[in-house]
Amino acid sequence: MDKNKKIQSKRLRRRRSVRNKLRGDAGQPRLCIHRSLKHFACQVVDDEAGKTLVSASTRDKEVREQLKQGGNCDAAALVGKLVAEKAVEAGVTIAQLDRGHNKYHGRVKAFADAAREAGLQF
Repeated sequence: MDKNKKIQSKRLRRRRSVRNKLRGDAGQPRLCIHRSLKHFACQVVDDEAGKTLVSASTRDKEVREQLKQGGNCDAAALVGKLVAEKAVEAGVTIAQLDRGHNKYHGRVKAFADAAREAGLQF
């Protein structure tokens, strides 16, 4: 098997493993993240209704004005704080963190810590 295909298949396996354990509902929605080399994005999803309740990204205009780069821990922390504030306004205080295939360190950890400080519970 090609090295890149092997890496991709391992990522998909980790993502499915994490996602099979999590199902977001109205009381406790799923907070899923997407991490790329340049940007960091997240959204709060109600899986039962199939709706995105709140989202934030480093591509958003209000975040871009405050940052020089979108792919670092500071950017992830800012996105975490922003999404937590929006979620609390929407009435969501408890969520399940869906980290996908990403390890819980670096930008993911900075995001989660900032979201907790802003009032969101995991």
